[in-house]
Amino acid sequence: MTPEDIALVDRLYPEILRRVKSEKLWKENLFIPAIDVYRVDPSSEFMTHSTCSSRDFFHPEFKRISDEIGVPSVFHRKYWEWVYIVHHAYKSGAVAPGKKGLVFGVGQETLPAVFAASGMRITATDAPRASEVSAAWQSGNEYAEELAAMPSGQLSREEFERLVEWRECDMNAIDDSLKDYDLCWSSCCLEHLGSLQHGIDFIINSVEKTLRVGGVAIHTTEFNLSSNEDTVDTGWTVLYRRRDFEELILTLEERGHEVSPFVIAPDSLSIDGFVDTPPYSAPPHLKLALEGYVSTSAGLVIRRGR
Repeated sequence: MTPEDIALVDRLYPEILRRVKSEKLWKENLFIPAIDVYRVDPSSEFMTHSTCSSRDFFHPEFKRISDEIGVPSVFHRKYWEWVYIVHHAYKSGAVAPGKKGLVFGVGQETLPAVFAASGMRITATDAPRASEVSAAWQSGNEYAEELAAMPSGQLSREEFERLVEWRECDMNAIDDSLKDYDLCWSSCCLEHLGSLQHGIDFIINSVEKTLRVGGVAIHTTEFNLSSNEDTVDTGWTVLYRRRDFEELILTLEERGHEVSPFVIAPDSLSIDGFVDTPPYSAPPHLKLALEGYVSTSAGLVIRRGR
């Protein structure tokens, strides 16, 4: 570090320490509702919004799906993404014995095992081993190196490996052989393709290259809650704005596809206003500070129309 860098750190340190202590005290006094106490009527609507919200966690269906995919029913946006994908996959009719599913950036997800248990055949893909993306994921133990790293869920290992195959896939250049699927999905990985446009191109290609007509694509990604103008548009992680989703939906519809309405969930509880900061800690983790913005998870559900 240069003398100027050291002087800057010395000048900023007291303020950084004050903010850390303030946030710690606030989180210690933050009331986290007991999901079983506040659980809502099971006949009420579920997952009606496109962004992560505390209200979804109180529905009995959230716990049922969480149990099915083997994750705790706690206030964490990653679990919300997986429940969102499973719920909408079943709701769309894309899950049934004999159908085919394709997952991008699979990492160590349990979803391939969940869908395979329904009788589907699943192609699980991750970034090529030599790529910068795979190197970054491997450093965080989030990269799947063939089937051995993937959980088999309720299936025996033999049955899992019969129904699930593993392949490398560059999401910026999807292989032409990956086609005629009934379902494809990805969970918070398209924002790591280098730019906003690369992620948008991937979504369109996932629909038009990999799905049969009538097939369903479900993708979750980072959503910028701070601004509809300023954002991070290039780099390791980009943040999609409302306008990006709205423009993409118009493009998809113009190309003949059906897209579920993009509806931002209203904040319901105090934990919806809690913004986790690095190093990210235990739940609640519904919103986070990322590259100077407040971000959460958002999803799109698209049915190929032609």
